[in-house]
Amino acid sequence: MERFTGTAMKEDENVIDHVNKLYIIAKELATLDNPLPDRLQVSTILQSLPKSWESAVVALNFSSTTLTMKNLPVLLANCRGPKNSKKPNFGGSKDIVCVVSESHLADTDIGAWWVDSASSRHVAKNKESFVELKEVMLPGDKNLHFTDVLYSPTMRRNLISVPHLDENDFEVRFRSEKVSIGKHGSIMMWGSKVDGLYRLNIVSDVNNNALAGCSAYTVDSTHSYDSLYADDPYICLPYEACHSRWIYVYDLPPTFNYELVNSSNINLNDGFGREAKEFTGIVPESILPAWYWTDLLSGEVAYHRRMLNYKCRTMEPESATAFYIPFYAGLALTKSLGGNNTWRERDWHSEMLIKWVQQQKWWNRSNGSDHFIMLGRVSWDFRRLREVDGDWGSSFINMPAMQNVIRLSVQGHMWDKLEISVPYPSMFHPRSNFDVIEWQRFVRSRRRNHLFAFVGEAREPIQNDFQGILQKQCLSESTVCHHVDCGPKNYIDGKTTDVIAAFLDSDFCLQPRGEEGFTGRFVFDCMLAGSIPVFFSRETAYFQYELFMPVEPESYSVFINHDDVRNRTEYVKKVLEGYGRMEVETMRNKVIEYLPRFVYTRPSQGLEKIKDAFDIAIEAMLSKYKAHIEKGRIGNLNEI
Repeated sequence: MERFTGTAMKEDENVIDHVNKLYIIAKELATLDNPLPDRLQVSTILQSLPKSWESAVVALNFSSTTLTMKNLPVLLANCRGPKNSKKPNFGGSKDIVCVVSESHLADTDIGAWWVDSASSRHVAKNKESFVELKEVMLPGDKNLHFTDVLYSPTMRRNLISVPHLDENDFEVRFRSEKVSIGKHGSIMMWGSKVDGLYRLNIVSDVNNNALAGCSAYTVDSTHSYDSLYADDPYICLPYEACHSRWIYVYDLPPTFNYELVNSSNINLNDGFGREAKEFTGIVPESILPAWYWTDLLSGEVAYHRRMLNYKCRTMEPESATAFYIPFYAGLALTKSLGGNNTWRERDWHSEMLIKWVQQQKWWNRSNGSDHFIMLGRVSWDFRRLREVDGDWGSSFINMPAMQNVIRLSVQGHMWDKLEISVPYPSMFHPRSNFDVIEWQRFVRSRRRNHLFAFVGEAREPIQNDFQGILQKQCLSESTVCHHVDCGPKNYIDGKTTDVIAAFLDSDFCLQPRGEEGFTGRFVFDCMLAGSIPVFFSRETAYFQYELFMPVEPESYSVFINHDDVRNRTEYVKKVLEGYGRMEVETMRNKVIEYLPRFVYTRPSQGLEKIKDAFDIAIEAMLSKYKAHIEKGRIGNLNEI
């Protein structure tokens, strides 16, 4: 804000350059959720002009014209100021409402286009080619249309009007002497600052006969995306990268999502919960703000928030490749599992959701086969077979309408071709590439005092319980095993730091089957801490999560048959002591290498150069759908 109010125009400065400078600062403030009112911008700009402009400022203030940021640059450019002692000649055209300063040199490239906040209309100087700029051709299957392009032979440059782009819902971003123009969160064109203005990186495609005779332009491939925006965390993917990747997000009635969230913690920080300041002293201080008390069942909320800001989200359903249904099925089921709820009550939200979505035009186009959903509970919770009150869960997945919908689940059905198992949300949600790299460095250099860790409890009602066996072996070998009792008496919010601390302290971590399936969140907490997972069932990770884990199981984990553990005392210790230090370090490095693939990042659009679990899950969904398209199975996905 101080930059905006404290930037004064110098006597030898061009007024249009000065307005552009303040316009850019105002845009930057708007991106930081601090938009400036139009009247404040106008007032500040007038006050920032030098003394030689005093008469012009008085005239403008007392004119009958209401001053706005749309007309102010035009009015200032037409004033007889020190750098504009005579008004330019526009050839008598009363329609031209844009002025370019005399200090701007003539552009030798007649095909170049420049972004100017002082221009209220797009203006072209070449009559033969640019009486009307009809379209800008981009790599991919979409055209970018600019309308109301005026012709002015006295113009020294072709201009793209920022106010006109704003009126047509384009997004213009100025940052680090670069500009990007896009729509719906995706970049269509970009450029760099040259001579005080922003030149777009587009060139005329003179070699394409199909474009002859019209004003067609293509993105200049010599300006790579990486070199232009490598350091800008706010820039989205180039427009062409979204080809065949556009996703439309349904705007469901709140009864299917927002009203189902009964935990204030889940609603915080894009579904990741409150900040976990209790990790102070356990994790590096520089990345402490990236740790949150993330709820085990928050996946549906987190995916929804991320999809709303997805780089390839489209607001135009007719152009979508896939459709996301933001139904919080897991939270709906959680609310109805307690008490004496009937099977009808447990199915009610699911049935109403299906009725709603089946009324949508785009569902009927493919019978739901280009639709997907995220399930925050294990798949088995939605596979009730009978209409019996005593049976567990809902029948959502078994409903006929769901047979074509692709499902992302924290623990999917391994033999269902339409389900993709995605990692449980952990507590670490990096804000930047730095956070990822710093955490990887920290866990790689961490000194570990125990051979292995076991986080769990003995389930006494279960006879010969395997977790109880592991617990006994760990407690009997306390010098080499770090044990954390996560029973209800000990596992409360204030003590969950003990879990991460135990994994950080151990080379290996024991991962028996989860209580609600083959896998639990501790698998990902373990690997997040750079500890090597020890599995006792191949289904825990090897037959699901393949997209997020290394291809060779033995490169990052240890498998021990659970029957061997039951029949032989101290067997786990003996197996793990058989690994040499170099083997342990090699396996740990593999775990750390894959760490970004099973965390969910904090920025609403993800990280610039690192793919997280969300990115990989969406790519997997799109790949699965495209494979079905190629085999001609639209509307009948589960036959493959």
